[in-house]
Amino acid sequence: MSATAVKASGAPGAPGVPDAGRWKALVFIALAQLMVVLDSTIVNIALPSAQQDLGISDGNRQWVVTAYALAFGGLLLFGGRIADLWGRKRTFVLGLAGFAAASALGGAATNEAMMFGSRALQGVFGALLAPAALSLLAVMFTDGKERAKAFGIYGAIAGGGAAVGLILGGFLTEYLNWRWTFFVNIPFAVVAAAGAYLVIREPQGGRNRSPLDIPGVVLSTLGLVALVYGFTRAESEGWGDAVTVGMFVGAAVLLLAFVLVESRVKAPLLPLRVVTERNRGGIYLSLGLAIIAMFGLFLFLTYYLQIVQGYSPVKTGFAFLPMVVGMVTGSTQIGTRLMTRVAPRLLMGPGFLVAAVGMLLLTQLELNTSYAAVLLPGMLLLGLGMGTAFMPAMSLATMGVEPRDSGVASAMVNTSQQVGGAIGTALLNTIAASATTSYIADNIGGAATRSQQQLVQLEGQVEGYTSAIWFAVAILVAAAVIALTFVNAGRPGGNAVTGSGSGSGDAVEGELPVPVVAH
Repeated sequence: MSATAVKASGAPGAPGVPDAGRWKALVFIALAQLMVVLDSTIVNIALPSAQQDLGISDGNRQWVVTAYALAFGGLLLFGGRIADLWGRKRTFVLGLAGFAAASALGGAATNEAMMFGSRALQGVFGALLAPAALSLLAVMFTDGKERAKAFGIYGAIAGGGAAVGLILGGFLTEYLNWRWTFFVNIPFAVVAAAGAYLVIREPQGGRNRSPLDIPGVVLSTLGLVALVYGFTRAESEGWGDAVTVGMFVGAAVLLLAFVLVESRVKAPLLPLRVVTERNRGGIYLSLGLAIIAMFGLFLFLTYYLQIVQGYSPVKTGFAFLPMVVGMVTGSTQIGTRLMTRVAPRLLMGPGFLVAAVGMLLLTQLELNTSYAAVLLPGMLLLGLGMGTAFMPAMSLATMGVEPRDSGVASAMVNTSQQVGGAIGTALLNTIAASATTSYIADNIGGAATRSQQQLVQLEGQVEGYTSAIWFAVAILVAAAVIALTFVNAGRPGGNAVTGSGSGSGDAVEGELPVPVVAH
């Protein structure tokens, strides 16, 4: 049956019938996604000012970031399952309302306890919001060309929003007050929630009303929290720290138990068919690796520009604009235009390799590196490659999934990104710190004056950054290899392997193959 015939065959909201307001709905879904992604970096810029105002110790300041990361990363699978159970629109609006309330609490914080509590609450409601947003796109946009455009916009926001957060965070902190980095979420959330409530009409028949898998919820949440906290603690306390090692061992045991439980219960939290399908498994893994490289780079470039080059927070934010431009271009102009013409792996693999070339340029950083000659082209290529790769990855990760599993499949996309971010920050920061220490130890002896010693320390920091960026290059190449090897789906609308565990589905030219998942 043609797409036109399908549209004419039933009322809006019926299964398989696109909703007339889906493009308006995309505006509010994208706005909510922008808010969540902005929050991941905007608070980092404000952290020094907030720490001073609230009297947070150096030892405790990490909890402003960690409290959010643990709640968000630990509850994502649960949030995705709630979206499948309650309905994506309802979960989406609830997540927005809760995120706004938690942001108001953070902006009004008078002590560190209020701040940490508000950040944990933001993580809880973010874990409801993020999977619901992505799964709404998955079930509302089923036509191949429309899906490419919708996911192109979503991918551009998901990739570029973090860099925009650096600009906005710098402006708010420098010209207003750190509290506005929290309060700014409120208008975003109110507009997105009101628009979603009025415009979004979720397709019927996509609920998963099976009883909630409580053992799965407990094991997955504790396992992911232990994993994320292990990497977070490794960054500050070292990989040999007893608690760090204990967290990794505990995470391995809990997540293994989770897999065993999911393979045996009647209504699993995460049906293993979602992650064992070749294409989705490859996407989750390659996306996670790419985020490891990207998050580490954000950290190093921010420090390099502010500490080594002496940029202000606002100037640092603007310095990241080429990356944003590259991501938007790669996602909306390259990924969207080519997604219905070529197989996803032919966008993802080359995209990650182009990003690796951009990262390779950034290994040339020195104390007085020219922004125009090295940083600008490096960030532009990195953004262009990431945007081109992210867009088909996010679309394919939810394509071919049964509607009742779309929430948890979307949650796995977010989980791979969140865990990848935690790994990237900890792993690459450890590599950088080790290289810096080694460089200073080898060269400080020849520095006789105070200014020479400061110069050696700055050179040591740059040495640390470039050493870690070399690892990031290798990680991006590995992501490209995985995408080219594992992802074997054809182009949407062709004879595509889109999620069936059994083989390919013959689809009519120009139409999205009918979603089928092997049980």
